[in-house]
Amino acid sequence: MPHPSAVRTAVVAVGGNALTRADQAGTYEEQLRNATSVAQMVCRLVETGYRVILTHGNGPQVGNLSIQQEEGSVPPQPLSALVAMTQGELGHLLSLALHRASGGTLPVVSVMTQVEVEASDPAFRNPSKPIGPFFDKATAEELANRRGWVVREDAGRGFRRVVPSPDPKTILEAGAIRELIHRDYVVIAGGGGGVPVVRRRNRLMGADAVIDKDITAAVLASSVRADTLIFLTGIAQIYLDFGTPAQRPISELTVAEAEKYLKEGQFPAGSMGPKVSAAIRFLGQGGERTYITSARYLVETVTGNRGTRILGAPAARRRAAVV
Repeated sequence: MPHPSAVRTAVVAVGGNALTRADQAGTYEEQLRNATSVAQMVCRLVETGYRVILTHGNGPQVGNLSIQQEEGSVPPQPLSALVAMTQGELGHLLSLALHRASGGTLPVVSVMTQVEVEASDPAFRNPSKPIGPFFDKATAEELANRRGWVVREDAGRGFRRVVPSPDPKTILEAGAIRELIHRDYVVIAGGGGGVPVVRRRNRLMGADAVIDKDITAAVLASSVRADTLIFLTGIAQIYLDFGTPAQRPISELTVAEAEKYLKEGQFPAGSMGPKVSAAIRFLGQGGERTYITSARYLVETVTGNRGTRILGAPAARRRAAVV
């Protein structure tokens, strides 16, 4: 293990699609197997000397749960409660997987995490966050009419329900999470972007929304003063001109380059856009480095052999000095 002064803290964000893959039904067994694959890589990262906070998306899971609620015989619960339910479910799966992958030697805790958003956020008037399964156009339109959903096409793969996705402001449990990582726990927190809450007359209440987990990961990383933010995706690194004959991988970007490419439309909102935006936000608030890669190449990426690195000013200056 490295000297304590060399210990780094990383927030590792796992997409909900990594836990329920596109070609899967989303059974408990499937999700546990997928969580175990992620847990094995996280254990390897801990072995390199990182303290880890693990966060996850819940888009497929919360959408499926909302359908179960609407089709069931019990009173449906508000969207904020469904986020809490899926946060608990996926936190359980990841915690169990981490215990198994470490042989029971890794201290793990899952924290129910609430995130304050502004009641006046314009996102409440413009739903944009896809949740749940894909539908063909006719089915999506029928569901929209029958259930009052807003539906939109998602990255050319079909139509999905979209819900408000307000900007996360404050993570209520940040102090507790910070204390736990200082005691060397692997902490699972901010799942599904956190349970969204708004403050009305100094009282907190749930909000019908699903916060983008990538942006919450950036806010969480800044709140606990992590130096590293890692996004695990379905590909090993990001590309410019993705899907064209000119497609080419990118190993390293500065914040300025990331901002330039984002403005040029290289990173669409339905794929890499939120991750790159979150990286820029984190690095602009004092973070040192962000990695974008797949779970398979997590350790290889942080050691410099895989993935895409986006460097903040301190890390970029140190790298230039070494070169």
